Amino acid sequence: MAASNSAGPTDEYGIPIIPEPVDAAQRKRRAIIDAALVEFLREGYSAASMDAITARSGVSKATIYKHFGSKERLFLAVIGGILPTTYADLEPFNSTIAEAEDLRGALITLMLDWVRILLRPDIMSLRRLVIGEIDRFPQLGQLWYRINYDMNNGPLVEAFAELDRRGVLRAPDPKLAVQQLVAATVGVPQLVHTFAPDAEIDDAELTRVITSGVDLFLAGYRVA
Repeated sequence: MAASNSAGPTDEYGIPIIPEPVDAAQRKRRAIIDAALVEFLREGYSAASMDAITARSGVSKATIYKHFGSKERLFLAVIGGILPTTYADLEPFNSTIAEAEDLRGALITLMLDWVRILLRPDIMSLRRLVIGEIDRFPQLGQLWYRINYDMNNGPLVEAFAELDRRGVLRAPDPKLAVQQLVAATVGVPQLVHTFAPDAEIDDAELTRVITSGVDLFLAGYRVA
């Protein structure tokens, strides 16, 4: 694991906490982040060029180092900063599953929305980048796992626990139930497109896979 630069504070995952500047400084910082994200996603950490980030951002290299301290801290700040937004669109759906009148329909809708987000080119590029740099920056993997659990798996665990209490599902281990639902639905399309970026995405096939996975899940967990 690369050692974090000690030039500033970090959060519990070792992601640099960069204070928000104001006015012109804020605009420069935004330009640096946007340019760095493009470069890191395109080239990865090692091959990414600070000269290219400088040219793309229109900000001097000295200013970049003033704001972020090092290439490592810039990478952690940029990628660690974008990860919390990855699944933001799914939160409202997760929170309503326990109250759904049509549980099957609600799960199909949720998992379809989930897989469509996972397969977006920007999310897949980010996923490949984090996987590729996991040995150098394990804190990014830990952060993404935590975000995924808090925003996706966690709410479903709570919903399945409630449905188990009400006798709708037989899910004494709701965490395992969620893992099995995810594996049977979004898991395969995500795996395929992680390693085969050019594979075609057919919405009808996604719907078939998700529907089949939900039916398989409910066959094992729904109370007759």
